[in-house]
Amino acid sequence: MEEKNTYEDLTVGNYHFTTKEDAELAALEERKTTYLHTHMDYTNPQTVLKVYQKAIEDRFFKTPVGFDFLAGLRKFLVQKLPGKDIPAIPMYVKYTQKLRAQTKPARERVIREEQKQKRMDRFHMSLLCNIALVILVIAMFAITVSSPSPNILNYEKAIVNKYAAWEEELTEREDEVREKERALDLDIEQ
Repeated sequence: MEEKNTYEDLTVGNYHFTTKEDAELAALEERKTTYLHTHMDYTNPQTVLKVYQKAIEDRFFKTPVGFDFLAGLRKFLVQKLPGKDIPAIPMYVKYTQKLRAQTKPARERVIREEQKQKRMDRFHMSLLCNIALVILVIAMFAITVSSPSPNILNYEKAIVNKYAAWEEELTEREDEVREKERALDLDIEQ
């Protein structure tokens, strides 16, 4: 359940933030700036310059509350160290946004993504069907090779074997007939 934040919960210093996390970060920076302000030796501008440079280098501050503190230090340093090159405060956030002239490209991107997803779904379905067909073809070859009935792979061998068996049977019958003829010829001669 999302809790509602009041206006005061999101306000830190002179700034109102849009999220609780940003407001908490700003409150932490406000405590840091208070601590630094009370413990910094403003009688020695060189020390203030080192703190200022270190804060910029380490990106110590990220919210406008911290940047206000840095702006105050920079103003102090410009007055106390005339002629010294004091670096400007770098901004790491882009504040301007260009709006697209048309919203059509975004719609086209969404449609392209949907089409890409449909194509991927069709590709996966096609891949599964192809794998199933390959498995069926392999199964048909296995059945064909192991089948005892003649088929396209072993019909010549089956026919040759069949005729060889007939020839062998015919040869056996001829031999039997010849033996019986000889036996009859011997009986007639006697």
